[in-house]
Amino acid sequence: MSLTTSHFVPFDRERVWDWHTRAGAVMRLSPPFVPMTPLKQAARLSDGTTIFSLPAGLKWVARHDLSGYRRGHRFTDVCVSAPLRSLANWRHIHTFTDAPGGTVITDAVSTRVPGSALTGLFAYRQHQLFEDLKFLDRMNAFISPENRAPNGDPRPLTIAVTGSGGTVGKALCAQLGTAGHTVVRLHRGADAGVGRHWNPSDPDPHLLDGVDVLVHLAGEPLLGRFTEGHKRAIRESRTGPTNYLAKLVATSPTCSTMVCSSAIGFYGHDRGNEILTEASESGDGFLADVCRDWERACQPAIDAGKRVVNVRTGIALAGTGGVLPLLKVLFSAGLGGKFGDGSIWFSWIALDDLTDIYFRAIVDRALSGPVNATARNPVRNVEMTAALASELNRPAFLQIPALGPKLLLGSEGAEQIALANQRVAPTILNALDHTFRYPTINRALAHELGAEELLGSTGSSPSV
Repeated sequence: MSLTTSHFVPFDRERVWDWHTRAGAVMRLSPPFVPMTPLKQAARLSDGTTIFSLPAGLKWVARHDLSGYRRGHRFTDVCVSAPLRSLANWRHIHTFTDAPGGTVITDAVSTRVPGSALTGLFAYRQHQLFEDLKFLDRMNAFISPENRAPNGDPRPLTIAVTGSGGTVGKALCAQLGTAGHTVVRLHRGADAGVGRHWNPSDPDPHLLDGVDVLVHLAGEPLLGRFTEGHKRAIRESRTGPTNYLAKLVATSPTCSTMVCSSAIGFYGHDRGNEILTEASESGDGFLADVCRDWERACQPAIDAGKRVVNVRTGIALAGTGGVLPLLKVLFSAGLGGKFGDGSIWFSWIALDDLTDIYFRAIVDRALSGPVNATARNPVRNVEMTAALASELNRPAFLQIPALGPKLLLGSEGAEQIALANQRVAPTILNALDHTFRYPTINRALAHELGAEELLGSTGSSPSV
């Protein structure tokens, strides 16, 4: 089996090549619907080694072939790990060619892997690269003069990130890396490894030395039964650690910006058809209380004159974490369907649109205070289930009573998360004419679930 496909990107060849050489490129190009998790990215495209983890403890080791390397024009990787080396017989040649107005990228693969498995993989890679490069071009307009090099290029920032091992954290760190920024991962474990050790209840006074921006994502996952212990962990993992970090930002001579995660739970779990903007009052319930305290915990940084952005996140659609993998399992088993009459509002956001918002909050001084990180077009639950069923080609005829989520999450957990009825609008981003990669839920699901089509270099169909 072989696949050769080309696509055009409107950026010069050296810039496209450089993107592929940076930390995070492999993570950005790894589809969430393929059971391969990047463990190590090659230090060099000429003769480095990239390693992925596979199910059952297997590893895919891809070694770059020096004989297939030409700087700025071509690199080649070959699977060398047993037993996959003989089973897959994989050789992948990446070629970059100058074209009017940009670059044509050609992927030529020789392998025993079925072609049906390759098409979705390479379509994802094409769309991801194209959208990432377009996004970086848009962000260039927001770089302030003092954050530019003498030649006008953006100056790389040093960005500290908590929660870098989570779904959003991994994607954001990779995106920042491919933009040329330095990411400092703040780890809670005793062995920080690559990064710095962070004690949430007693952070080192020098934790942010040399850091330009702090992105705070860490917190106890919300999914789960709302027992008293879980609720306590949700609150305590957010309010205290955030306040301590805000105090460090306040006194830091280098860190000018704090971008802190929050959630649309701020508005309460049931606001009916009310359109909720950043100016809307907070609601009632446990999560609303937590979100209010979470955002207030940033006050020391605000009082010190630092720019603080609170990203109120909607339901993130990611193929590797959150609610989407759970829903995919249910729908694939024929057990998917709307909750009740399907009328509750579902304020969603595509994972890449969410990391775009965090990225913009880092570099764009126009953003401060609360920012709703939701798509422009929230949908009813019945629309969401229909879209997911369509992408998975599965039925969605069941009507799931409220008792179902309550059995899994408990009464309060189901009310606050699964059955939450929130119609949230990203008013701040709309006013700034922010571009969303995935304006419809169908397009977001297609990207995360592998249903996109291959792009063409001239509109022609790829050869398979």
